[in-house]
Amino acid sequence: MSDTQARIFTGLQPSGKLHIGNYFGSLKPMADLFESHQGLLMIADYHALTSLRRPAQLRENIIDVVKDYIAVGINPTNSTIFKQSDVPEHTELAWIFDCLVTVPFLQQAHAYKDKVAKGLEANAGLFTYPMLMAADILLYDTDIVPVGKDQQQHVEYAREAAAKFNLAFGPTFKEPKEMIQEEVAIVPGTDGKKMSKSYGNTIPLFASKADIAAAVMNIVTDSTGERPENVYAIHKLFKSEAELAGLYEEKKGKYKDLKEALIEDIEAFVAPMRAKRDNITDEEVKKVLAEGAAKARTIASAKMADVRKKVGVSL
Repeated sequence: MSDTQARIFTGLQPSGKLHIGNYFGSLKPMADLFESHQGLLMIADYHALTSLRRPAQLRENIIDVVKDYIAVGINPTNSTIFKQSDVPEHTELAWIFDCLVTVPFLQQAHAYKDKVAKGLEANAGLFTYPMLMAADILLYDTDIVPVGKDQQQHVEYAREAAAKFNLAFGPTFKEPKEMIQEEVAIVPGTDGKKMSKSYGNTIPLFASKADIAAAVMNIVTDSTGERPENVYAIHKLFKSEAELAGLYEEKKGKYKDLKEALIEDIEAFVAPMRAKRDNITDEEVKKVLAEGAAKARTIASAKMADVRKKVGVSL
């Protein structure tokens, strides 16, 4: 199978403003991959319901995340951008997978345990999340799923769901592979932990320069060293280590100067994408989603017709 034949599937929850961790961990690798692969980008709006209960905010977030996709270089004419909720086969297949896996199996999900430990409500949707994600991936005969290292288990769960179904009902689903870019698999946040909205340690992707500056100035620095490691870890996403060597030698111990240099480099990088994003209208987004939903449903409905026949509900 050639690269152009390989199908890639990925998705983002419309749960808030994107940050540079999303860009380097998911959006940039995705944009690069979509140049040589068949690509499906799903707006995971049903997944967002595990924690987001504000309808107006969800609608706004959906529009925003599509603008983000397009602004970073995803071409809607060469890929399929769609909302999860526009393809009901996702939730239908998730129910079938729920009936094939055990409660102890789902209890091992790292994301579930991590979120509950952080105080997030342990609702049933959060618990069965991996099977909906498995359905998302498997409906499209996906070959490759770009994920962060911490999300690798999601793809493992999808493979397990595929294997269980195939064993019970006959060959039906491909077992997808994850693709992890090790060098940017976990993007550090302003506190040195993984950059995440839930940690409150993000640098916004499309915010104003002032907002970017405020986030950078909040980066936790180690006062015992000559090089602020948290600043450097983020900085090398935007410039090579060779390019940064002279700056960090010249500004040794001058943390404020180094943060200001990082602000300028982030702004230079983000500004063209931000300008492109500002020119995308809500109506253009709705058109992209409508066209994407039609393409996605064509694939998903064919797969579900086969699934229904195999499980015995089609007469």
